[in-house]
Amino acid sequence: MAANDSENDALDFNEPVPVDSIPEGRLVRGKFDGKTLVILRRGDDIRAFRGTCTHLGGPLAEGLLVGDRVRCPWHQACFDLRSGEAIAAPAFAPLKRYGVEIKDGKARLETPQAAQAGKPSGAASAGPFLIIGGGGAGFAAADMLCREGAGGGITLVSQDESPPYERTLLTKDYLEGSWDNPRINLGAEPLDRRGVAIELRSEVVSVDPHRHVAALADGRELPYRKLLLATGAEPRRPDFEGAALPRVHLLRSLADCRAIVAAAKSARRVVVLGSSFIGLEAAASLRNRGLEVDVVSQDTAPMARVFGAEIAKAIVGVHEKHGVRLHLGRKIAAFDGAFVTLDDGARLAADLVLAGIGVTPRLRLAEAAGLRVDHGVVVDAFLRTSDPDIFAAGDIAAWPDPHSGQRLRVEHWNVAVRQGQVAAQNMLGARRPFTDVPFFWTRQFDFSPLYLGHAAEWDTINIDGDVEKQDCTARYLLDGKVMASVMIGRDMACLEERERMERAAAQDGGGASCGAS
Repeated sequence: MAANDSENDALDFNEPVPVDSIPEGRLVRGKFDGKTLVILRRGDDIRAFRGTCTHLGGPLAEGLLVGDRVRCPWHQACFDLRSGEAIAAPAFAPLKRYGVEIKDGKARLETPQAAQAGKPSGAASAGPFLIIGGGGAGFAAADMLCREGAGGGITLVSQDESPPYERTLLTKDYLEGSWDNPRINLGAEPLDRRGVAIELRSEVVSVDPHRHVAALADGRELPYRKLLLATGAEPRRPDFEGAALPRVHLLRSLADCRAIVAAAKSARRVVVLGSSFIGLEAAASLRNRGLEVDVVSQDTAPMARVFGAEIAKAIVGVHEKHGVRLHLGRKIAAFDGAFVTLDDGARLAADLVLAGIGVTPRLRLAEAAGLRVDHGVVVDAFLRTSDPDIFAAGDIAAWPDPHSGQRLRVEHWNVAVRQGQVAAQNMLGARRPFTDVPFFWTRQFDFSPLYLGHAAEWDTINIDGDVEKQDCTARYLLDGKVMASVMIGRDMACLEERERMERAAAQDGGGASCGAS
């Protein structure tokens, strides 16, 4: 159950609060010393924590409480309301807990205690652990290994020039200009300060499963006892005439985004190629920066393959309402540095071109190492590859999904970070199946659907509510089975649906939901 109290209804703990006035067994918003809190009372057991998610600040008092765990309504991170630990990404940092003293029937808050991030399990001697990939899955795995006490035996190799960061923000807040470099970094404390050896701007060129070593491009070899492949994906490059000009940009890395931001400062017109999530989110962010934006897409209904025709129509309406010009069913034929020419001869002025036409999983290392690959690196329920000492997570992993009954490989941030966490636990010897429901979100202007599950195909879409009013649930069915759901303006419904799905998976023999082990 969740509280939907407004800020004005928050319990004020700047003065002692009668215990009996604190609702029992549900989440309550509180305030103390200028901070927002989330309060949970069970009898005389009163727990007070930071009230905003350590991921992006979602209001936890509006989340879903199940037992001693709360899920954030925004991006579905999960916290333990006994310790404050972040037990399921995309949040990694724990919640600060406030001391509570009960005297004369009133509760008084004390200075917040240091946040607890879990207790080491004594696994430091189980390494060395090698993680190839510095994206969400790689960071999440390193973070979890550190929590479990293996920090001295972890090496993370990344081709990126930057330490791990939140990739989902690149096309949203960062490109828009509302987030800066420090806020995009992952984790409350850098991995290298926790004992992780980080190799940036480094490439693993081969993995030898027999010798348990990985070779770097500079000739060094790194040994491992357990290895995680989290190599992610790379953006597809356009092939139109002029695609190699300096004003044509791809957007995958933080360096890419910084280059686009720098170019946007002196630009007036931008052409975005592609109506994927990257393309449409970037179009919205650049439009919010004040640029004139044209979107060119071969699709006649953007995102229809993901959301269906009705939500695709609403996406078009949202972009047009905010002044984005859409050129649907069209291709870019050429770019001369100043004008984009479309395949129908139309010319669009462009100070920069941003191509967002999808990504390709990086499978070369896995293939060369002799691992089983079939449209992705094939893993079992524990995210182990065909080699028991090599695990895979994130964009490259094809895992058996208990909810759809299919083997899935998806490119969702939440899936990547959760797989990284579960893979790390299993690298330490646990046998915890990955049973999370796939989840992603997008934000384009004020339009923010939440997508739960995975429907590569469907034969029926049932919509409850009004898409145009952004208050609806869409369910995607195949042969009568719900494969995925999209909620717009119904955050709690999405949380409750996820809980039902993960509870069902646990009853069928999978792991518990919300990060429980």
